[in-house]
This record gives sequence, C-alpha cells and structure tokens, in this order.
Amino acid sequence: MSGNQSSIKGNLTSYSDDNLQWHEMEIVRMPFLREGLTAHYEGSIDKAGGNADWDWWLYRDARGEWVLFETDGPGCIHNFVQHRYPSSETPVFRFYFDGEEEPRHFMTPADFGDKPPFIRPLADKFVGDDIPPRGRGPIWIVRSFVPLPFKKSCRITSSVRLEGHLKENGEGGWGHVIYHRYTGDQTFPDMPKSPNAKTFLCEAIISSGDEKVLFEHAGAASIVDWRLRLSPANVDDLWIRITWDDTAQPAVWSPIGAFFGNEFGNHPVGFLTHGQSADGTYYFRLPMPFWKSARIELCNKSKDTNVSLESQILLGQAYPEELCGYFRATEYYPVTEAVFGQDTVIGSAVGRGHIVAATLTARTVSNQYVSCEGDVRLHLDGNMTPQIESDGSESHACYGWGFVYPPQQNPFSGYDGSSHPLYEFSETRVHVGDIIPFQTGFRFCLEAGSCNDEPMRHSGVVLYYGRNEAGMTLTDTLDIGNKQSEDVHQYRAEKVIWRGELESRYEDGFSTPLADCGIAHTGFSEFTVAISPDNKGVRLRRRSDQLHGRQQARVFVDGIPVTERTWYHPDSNTHRRWLEDEFEIPSHYTVNKKGARIRIEHLDQAPGWTEFYYWIFSRTVTKKD
Repeated sequence: MSGNQSSIKGNLTSYSDDNLQWHEMEIVRMPFLREGLTAHYEGSIDKAGGNADWDWWLYRDARGEWVLFETDGPGCIHNFVQHRYPSSETPVFRFYFDGEEEPRHFMTPADFGDKPPFIRPLADKFVGDDIPPRGRGPIWIVRSFVPLPFKKSCRITSSVRLEGHLKENGEGGWGHVIYHRYTGDQTFPDMPKSPNAKTFLCEAIISSGDEKVLFEHAGAASIVDWRLRLSPANVDDLWIRITWDDTAQPAVWSPIGAFFGNEFGNHPVGFLTHGQSADGTYYFRLPMPFWKSARIELCNKSKDTNVSLESQILLGQAYPEELCGYFRATEYYPVTEAVFGQDTVIGSAVGRGHIVAATLTARTVSNQYVSCEGDVRLHLDGNMTPQIESDGSESHACYGWGFVYPPQQNPFSGYDGSSHPLYEFSETRVHVGDIIPFQTGFRFCLEAGSCNDEPMRHSGVVLYYGRNEAGMTLTDTLDIGNKQSEDVHQYRAEKVIWRGELESRYEDGFSTPLADCGIAHTGFSEFTVAISPDNKGVRLRRRSDQLHGRQQARVFVDGIPVTERTWYHPDSNTHRRWLEDEFEIPSHYTVNKKGARIRIEHLDQAPGWTEFYYWIFSRTVTKKD
C-alpha cells in the first residue's frame, strides 16, 4: 500500500463521548450469545391494521396520568421515541422505577439532549419536515438511547393524552419504547485488547467482472476493525463475500452499500458500529470472530469499470467459541416490487443469535411517491405477534413523518436518499444496547406504504450474530377446548367467566382470520407439561384474546411461585384480538425435570385471564455448527 497506515483512517464520524463508554463495551461483547434476555416493544400501532398510528396510551392511572408503557419484573429500557407537532399540547413524561411513588425522571420534549440522564449524544431533539398540505409546522421528535435499568418494574406516563389526527389540540401521539426483560444474570469474560493485534493492508485494482481476496487467515482470531477506501465506488456493483471456518456458504454476500448501512451512497452516513466517514472511507467496528479460518473478498460486478481499493483490517484475539456466534448477514433481498396485501420479508434466519442492525430501502415505481409509513414488523421464534414493530419506516430509524434532506445520522440510526426526498430512502437502525435475541429464528418484515397498498420497490439486509442450532425446543402443546388435549395435560380451570370460540386476526401483515376455542377465568387454570430435563429454563407461549388489556397472572411451577415477575400484558386490541405473548420461567424452577405442573392464577388488573392455546418450549441447545 502506498503511504502509511494512517492514510486510510480518514475522518471517521465522531461519536466520542463519555456517555458512549457503556455502548463501546457492548460492541466488544457483541459476539457473545445471550441467555436470560428477551427484547420487546410498546408503542402507537393502529390496532385495526391501518395507518392511524397516532394514539399512544394504555390506560389512565389514579393520578390522572396517561400510562404509555408498563412492565413487571427486571429489565432495561433502551429506546424511547415520541413525535408531536408544535400545535400539540406539551406533555410531561414521568419515568417510574421499581414501585416508586414519585418519578425518578420527569422530562418535557425540550429537555431531551440537555437534562440528565437524557443528554447528548444518547438523547436529543430532532425537527422534521413540515410536509404540505398538512401545514401545521415541522414535526418534533424526541429520542433516547440511554439505558434505563430496573429491578422490579417500570412505568412511563404522559401528563396529556397523546392522541392525534385532526384533534383540536393538534397531532402528536406517536411513539415507542424498546426494552429488554431479564430472566437471569449474564456475565462475560473480560475481552481486553490483544497485545498482539496485527494490521493487514491490501491495495489493489479490481477489473470489471473480477474479484479480489482482501484478507485471508488461518487459525482463531477476530476482526475488530475494517477500513475500506474505493475509487470509484458504485454501491450496486461492488459486493462483499465473507466466509468463516471454511463453510460452503458465505456468512456475508451483500452489496457494499447495504453492508455498510446505506444502499444509495449518495452521501456519507455513519453510525457507532459501521458506515462511511466524511472523507468517503467505509468502516466496520463490529467484532467478527472465527476459529479456523477467515476470507474476505470484494467482487466487481460492473461491466465496464475498474475499481481501485485500499483495505486495512485490524486483527485481534480470539473469542471463546463455545460462548459466541458468527457474524452474519441475511441473504440480500434484491430490489423487488412489493406485493400488494402482504409484508415484504427483507431478511430471515434460522438458529439462535441476536440481531444488531438492519438496512431497509424503498425505491419508487414509475416516479410515484414513496411513503415511509410502512411499519417494520419483526417476528421472533415463530411468534405470530411481532415482538418489535414501528409505526413507520422512519420511526424504525427513530426519526419521524418523512425523511428530511440532507440526510441525517446519530450514533444508532440514520438515512440517505436522492435529491427528491419523495422518491426513495435507505434507512438503518443499529442495535447495540438493545440487541434483539432469537432462539429458533427470525423474520424481518416491511410494510409497503400505509397498509401494504402502495407501489414501491424494497431491498435490504439484516446483520446478526448466530449459530445454526436452535436455542430452544418445542416440547409440548395444550389446545384448550380440545378434550383429548385437556385430558392428556390434566387441565382444569376455576371461576370460568366465558367459554366459546373467537374468530379474529393477529397484528401482522400476513395472517388471515383464525378461529379457536378458549376460556376466560378470574380464578386459576393448571395443567401438566412435558419439558426437557437438561433445560436452561422454560418458555410458555399463550394464544390469548386481547380485547381487554392489563391481563396479569401469577405463575406457579409445581406449587412454587415464580417470584421474578408476573405474567403481564398491559396492552389491548379490540380489532385484531389474537395475541401470542410469552413468559420465561428461570431454570432453577425446572432444571432436571421431565415435566412440571403449571398453575396460572389471575390477578385483578383485567376482567379475566384468557387462554386458547399454550406452547411449551424447553431452552436447550443441540450443537450443529
């Protein structure tokens, strides 16, 4: 390589701040597969499946405050976002933790970015577009990536009801919370910087239609930093292939734009983990461990353009193989016109691991308007109810009501587009603190426009760490209303207030109406289930009717109460009433058992506990890699 090593470093987008130290450590820990951790969402989704995403509240409490978010048990909030117009009444947000009577934090939208703990760069305010013909002024977005841990419970309230669309006080009810629930403690080995770190340099010209090996290594190590400079850089024609440990299929096969977080490449956009710096240098800071071999290739698919490159790869020490996953990308979803009436599956995977980033792109069809109103819906482990959702593509990236130009970026999200902001966008959301774990797989979906009813072309890729084996196994099911199934599981329920059949839909972009039989009770139900004796915990999944919210129950295992949390779902839906929610039973209640007697005792928050079907998963791992 001509020049010295610093020639390629460029002007990396700087997010250096003491508040990012925790996230920097999370990047180092990123390859470790997570136990005892699940990711969840609460927000302003149109319950009827349309685009009326503006009302955000669960219930009104005894103080007259509007509850936006509530959960029981230990966990951590990682992302809080709220949108409003200047004409809307200004809310005061109150954050309550662990049963405290007084809020630990109270914030107005103007406070975000300046009032601890919600200070820059982890929290800020953003002023979006005033999009004609609405003309009510530019929309304001407040957002936070500040980790807010809690041991017993958490609740967020608003002083005003966040409702929207043509209300006299203006619009401004959109928002969401992304959070983790903890079912056990997790520790990580110390991963100090390797004293024997090595830098691998490569300078080359790749002819049109040719490819070049940028890096090849035998033995165990990890790539901890990669810088790449290209000239010219056509993001559609240059593809990256990464292969770990001599596998037949590459772990990454993607255009460079999608891989580095911007499919267009019209402007440099960069995040804490990856992206493009102001001088055009691509960078990638997510650790990529391997244990036998590694190979990185760059392929030039252009028919008439040669590409010159400078590559700098920093190699660090190996991670413990038994605790970690491989860095991977889903198969690139090529530019494809969306199908009316159903979500586009941008990426999917099987096995266990956690999602760390997604780049989603929408392009025009015949120069028609491209709406960013399409919801992002992420289904984990075969669950029909999305565990992570957004009230639009722009909300997924933590912006709001359209993408302003020139492009924007913050440490964990951003976007790019063309000179005409209504014709295309490419947005990226990075999950550092709020990784999204999965045990059997995931399906990352994007809605086309308001209700899968607008012409546009989608593409994209999802970045994740994973292993091929599943992290849990379905060991039993209980079909309530089916006498044979009830008898086999010795099912019984007391104080049944309703028994019958319900036909409804799930809150997703695929399902058709489903009819099932079940009950609602105000007493208890109990049943015997089969589990694996070598389990590391058990997951109960319930199909329920969410006509009424705040359904809450105490769970018992063989007569012993699970004290870490109650089974609580505060939200409701009177339109799409089917819900699949889950409860994690820690391993110390179930280890070395082949079966367990489960008891569900209704608590007094809702009119009744509803149940139609139970799935029982044992948290076990069978090695396949």
